[in-house]
Amino acid sequence: MNSPIQRSISKQRHALGTLIRPILGRIAGACGAVWPDREALDEVLAAHVAELPYCAYIYALGTDAIQLSDNINASGRLPEHFGRDRSSRPYLNSVYPAVDYNLSEAYISLLSGRPSITAIQLVRRDGRVVGLLGADFDLRDLPLTQQLYEEPDQWRQMKGDPSIRGLLFQQTRVKSVLDSHIDEVMSIMEELIAQRGVFHGKLHFSSSRATLWLVDDPYRYRILEVEDLIDPDICLAYPVRPYSSSAVLPQDRIKPILEGFKKLRLADETVYLRSGSINVFNGLVGLNFSCDGSHYIPWSEFLNPGSAFWSGDIGSTNRPAVDA
Repeated sequence: MNSPIQRSISKQRHALGTLIRPILGRIAGACGAVWPDREALDEVLAAHVAELPYCAYIYALGTDAIQLSDNINASGRLPEHFGRDRSSRPYLNSVYPAVDYNLSEAYISLLSGRPSITAIQLVRRDGRVVGLLGADFDLRDLPLTQQLYEEPDQWRQMKGDPSIRGLLFQQTRVKSVLDSHIDEVMSIMEELIAQRGVFHGKLHFSSSRATLWLVDDPYRYRILEVEDLIDPDICLAYPVRPYSSSAVLPQDRIKPILEGFKKLRLADETVYLRSGSINVFNGLVGLNFSCDGSHYIPWSEFLNPGSAFWSGDIGSTNRPAVDA
């Protein structure tokens, strides 16, 4: 797990395991003392489920993964799960008899239809493994999963559709209406982002349109067709707003970035920019090329003429992300 998002997930899983593993071990010990009596197991689980925070259900399984208890939670018992065969569920793929405890990867629960995670603990009696204890957790209920993942500020490249890359040199750029008015469009986009409250703007060069997200209404985007993009009067539809102090992208760097878009759009007839976006809050420039490869690059690196982006082949999407 090397990517930032994978490290974030690993950290969350470790924190959850640290919290529940010792509790689950104690409950498994109590279950072992009464194994495999259904009624006694239900009583033990009902008595201890409150000790397991955020648990959706807890249950006991035989070594064949057939359920020996009801599903138990803080609200009571669900007897219809007694006798259920859980052997095909993803949380049992690599547990018995390899490890005493395992916390599964997230999966979609059959019962709730939502992302869930299951902890499995081996149950022993007189030193011999007699079964398994399972505890299900709905990811919505876990406070550990409420921390927002932070997008890394590094250049990342992603490959696109192989069929498009394979035919790259059989195609050529067709001049769009936007291309014919590219200087006017760039001036209007600069005004909208720098002065009119647009914090994320994306230009679709090939289809001659733009999509805009505004600080005054961030949950809905606006679509501007080329007739709007070449008409300075469109600025009157967007009130003047002070440039946000939370922006990572300096206001005076918006114009050079748009000039970079123009260069990438017109420099080559085979490998050319199809769309480009600017987000002032994370400072990332998004690029999608005719090869269907995409780049997400910090504004400072995009504007550095000596960076690998400008000195290398802009059509390549094979550059691996570098860990921050």
